[in-house]
Amino acid sequence: MQVSFSLSKWQVFAWLIGICLSAPLAFLIFESLQGDSEVFTHLWNTVLWDYTFNTLLLILGVIALSCVIALPLGWLTAYCQFPGRKVFEWALMLPLAMPTYIIAYIYTDLFDYAGPVQVTLREWFGWHSPDDYWFFDIRTLPGAIVMIALVLYPYLYLIFKTALREQSFKLVQASQLMGMSPLQSFFKVSLPLARGAIVAALALISMETMADFATVHYFAVSTLTTAVYDTWLGYYSLTAAAKISGIMLLFLFVSLMLERLSRKNDTLHERQSSVNETALYQLQGKSAWGATAYCVLILMIAFVLPVSILGGYAIDYFDEAWNSQFFLYAWQSLKVSLWVSAIAILFSVLVVFYQRIGKGKRKSLPGRFASTGYALPGTVLAIAVLLPLTLLDTKLNEWFAETSVEPGLLLSGSLFAMVFAYVVRFYAIAHGAVEASYVRISPSLDMASQSMGKGFFQTLTLIHFPLLRRGILTAALLVFIECMKELPAALLLRPFNFETLATHVFQYVSDEQLELASVSALFIVLVGLIPLYFVNRSMEQHN
Repeated sequence: MQVSFSLSKWQVFAWLIGICLSAPLAFLIFESLQGDSEVFTHLWNTVLWDYTFNTLLLILGVIALSCVIALPLGWLTAYCQFPGRKVFEWALMLPLAMPTYIIAYIYTDLFDYAGPVQVTLREWFGWHSPDDYWFFDIRTLPGAIVMIALVLYPYLYLIFKTALREQSFKLVQASQLMGMSPLQSFFKVSLPLARGAIVAALALISMETMADFATVHYFAVSTLTTAVYDTWLGYYSLTAAAKISGIMLLFLFVSLMLERLSRKNDTLHERQSSVNETALYQLQGKSAWGATAYCVLILMIAFVLPVSILGGYAIDYFDEAWNSQFFLYAWQSLKVSLWVSAIAILFSVLVVFYQRIGKGKRKSLPGRFASTGYALPGTVLAIAVLLPLTLLDTKLNEWFAETSVEPGLLLSGSLFAMVFAYVVRFYAIAHGAVEASYVRISPSLDMASQSMGKGFFQTLTLIHFPLLRRGILTAALLVFIECMKELPAALLLRPFNFETLATHVFQYVSDEQLELASVSALFIVLVGLIPLYFVNRSMEQHN
């Protein structure tokens, strides 16, 4: 039987997807603008300003430390030749696979009063109590800044390194002929030319920092993210949580506007073919080994040491960690991730296909609307999703009030809420990957298909799907991995007695017993390494 869909039907499908996935944000904005809430007024008069100030300090601190770590690393691996450079180019991205709350727990356990570092110091120097010496407290705002920056600096490192590689070598070589030292060339040529890329990376880091919940919650640092979580679970006030989320949306809006402004006047430079094959600076002697030592130090602190300790936990506590709970939570995480991946891919293919066949400037609007959820932090997204689902549950119960059927929390209290939130958050990843794959399909194939009497649906299934297969698999994999790692939305939206690997590990981290969930934590880290492998392969092929 021949299936036929007119252009108007594809338009309806695309707009329905765009409206459904953007509805949570619209409800959140509407709810945040409603009248005063007693809970929000109380928070406003007491602690909300402190939470906002802590959030600003956290963002600025992570940005500053990320710059200190990533900018030298990006410049060294892009422009300099030193021992180990080829390995460090990809290895310095590995910390992205580490959830921040895992690295936070590991370093807390390492540096606490009863941890091996302080115990060893007391044995060496004969100290007997905390009064005998000073040691920093890692469970503070500065400690949270360090932990988050160690995980997020690769965003800036990767984007800055790529920007340097795409700059014309002639400009840097000209600075050398003018007598500039490598350091002067870095500050006067490389940094100004990469300003747009740096600001874009820092905007991304600031959004990820504001979205972090687990680390600041574990370190007892009060931020707007923890305020949203505590307001909902402590006061059960969706309106107050929505208003706090509205403040976070302002931060996100400012970050995105700064990123847009930074790109407005960017100038593109011709890329040289030799940029990836030769280095501008051949480091020798102490300089060369100093560069290697700096890369080794960052990689050890941010990835090798935490993973080694986590692996040690997994070996020592294997019998306790390798149990039926691990398999149950792994299966539940796998199930949710597969559902979300399939739905996100289906929606993105439908929307992007409409963008391809549609007419007019508005054909891209459904995709833009549908992608709005990606910028929302997990806790904010959870509140945004609860608002429309709670309203729908209320209406359903009113409709069935006169019957014997009691739907209850059919939508907001079931797995549907969690899956829907994940689709809202990660749809943009699938959309971007599918859209990038569609660009490589020549429009002449569509015209040839139409000339043979094939409709839109047949063109999609018979022509496009085979050509999109690799892009679809990549998109599905990226969405799957993000779902496996997602924590804040899962904590707020998971049904009663439902755990994922991320929530399972976080519960043990909160109870100071990560060792008992070490296999689950190590599994999350290993899953997080998969996209880094594909990113590295893609960069090698591009080079």
